[in-house]
Formats: sequence, structure tokens, C-alpha cells
Amino acid sequence: MMKKSITGLIISLSLCVIYNPVWADFVVVVNPKSPTTAISKDQIAQYFLGNTSTFTPIDLAEGSPIRVEFYKTITDKDPSQVRAIWSKLVFTGKAKPPKQFSSSDEVKKQVGSDINAIGYIEKAAVDSTVRVIYPAN
Repeated sequence: MMKKSITGLIISLSLCVIYNPVWADFVVVVNPKSPTTAISKDQIAQYFLGNTSTFTPIDLAEGSPIRVEFYKTITDKDPSQVRAIWSKLVFTGKAKPPKQFSSSDEVKKQVGSDINAIGYIEKAAVDSTVRVIYPAN
């Protein structure tokens, strides 16, 4: 009986480790020439959920762990909720979804070339081509 309990506990703990999501350290960035030096979490959410267009949001591709963590942290929404919001905005003609890129380096390159862009990247990818305006972690 005790052996089965210990085996069950080991299996349960192993599954927790295997399926535990990786916490991705990300930062929100803009072009270094942008006058914006800081921003609130709520303001960021407005840009990435299509509620304002002062900045052009640049997204990582769906399925990216950093994207999942970004939307969870900034908007308190999961990927399916974000997709639903954008589907409605696109269908009604109110907004176009953010362009998606497959890596932090690609997002960084896009933000670095557009003074009106805002994006999020891995914290480790930050360099002089972008300015951090929200250090999430």
C-alpha cells in the first residue's frame, strides 16, 4: 500500500515538472527614438487588444511561450481569448491584428525600424536597438 502511494506521488510530481509552463522573462520595448520612456500595464494592454492605435503593436507568433506569458501577465487573458477579441475587431473592421514575428530578434528588428512600434521580447535579447519601457519581470 505504501509503495503504491509513493509511486503515485513520484508520478504526480514528475508530471507537474514536465507540464509546468516555463516562465519567460520578457520586457516591453519601443524604438530608442520614441519619446515614451515608461508605460503602464493597462496602457500596454490597450495597444495589444486593439483599443487604441497610438503605437503599432508587434507580436510574437502564436504558440510562443513568451507570447503566452505576455498576454497572461499584461492582459490577464489566454491565447484563445486574445484570438477571439482580434477576430471580432477584424470582422467588424475596427482594427487590424498586430503583425506576428517568429523570434525576439525579428520583433526587435521591426521595433528598431519603426518609431511608432511597440513590442515585447525576451529580456535577454535587449540591446541598444530598442528601449525598454516596461520591465515585466
